[in-house]
Amino acid sequence: MRIEIFDDVNSVAIAAAAFIAAESRTAIAARGRFVAALSGGTTPWLMLHALTREEVRWDAVQFVQMDERVAPAGDPSRNITHLNEILVAETSLCMEQIHAMPVEWRDLEAAAAQYAQTIAALAGSPSVLDLAHLGLGADGHTASLVPGDSVLDVTEADVALTGTYQSRRRMTLTYPILNRARRVLWLVTGEEKAEPLRRLQAGDLSIPAARIRQDRAVVFADHSAVGLLKT
Repeated sequence: MRIEIFDDVNSVAIAAAAFIAAESRTAIAARGRFVAALSGGTTPWLMLHALTREEVRWDAVQFVQMDERVAPAGDPSRNITHLNEILVAETSLCMEQIHAMPVEWRDLEAAAAQYAQTIAALAGSPSVLDLAHLGLGADGHTASLVPGDSVLDVTEADVALTGTYQSRRRMTLTYPILNRARRVLWLVTGEEKAEPLRRLQAGDLSIPAARIRQDRAVVFADHSAVGLLKT
């Protein structure tokens, strides 16, 4: 796992956008399309705004969600709301290229299975994402793979449901699909992430994030997040 350190959150976001754009060009040249999973959060929204200014062949891009809260359409807590507001509004990408997790379905288990099929139609079976963009929680979670949840033990499905976490159930990509991704990009900012980032670097399997394979991963972090790292 390579760790790159930047001065501040904005620098992390801009560098991450350039990285994703470069990965998109590589994937499109090799396979004709770029399929990436996107996480939500304050720094990722800055990154996506920066991505809209990069050189990207938007017609060959497909985005899927890393995770999503079980909440009504248009709810401001939902990641898809922000993905559409940024990417559709500021690029030539159309909404059909941003594949929303069907968290409004009554049968959420069936919804998770359907979303896995959606990804397979884009990225093959077994599905191989060109890039998985991840964040790191202060509790060591990533995607919605949260400490103590039974979703951590899912090995036969690429998409699954969590229990209640911070007042909402979640739909999330699971370890199998994340560990098949060609590239993993972590965005880690803020001093509250220093301890989980140290544990991630150390491969401490007591936190969910450390179960993501590191040989294909790069971490973009700001100075406040790297204070406890070994140099």
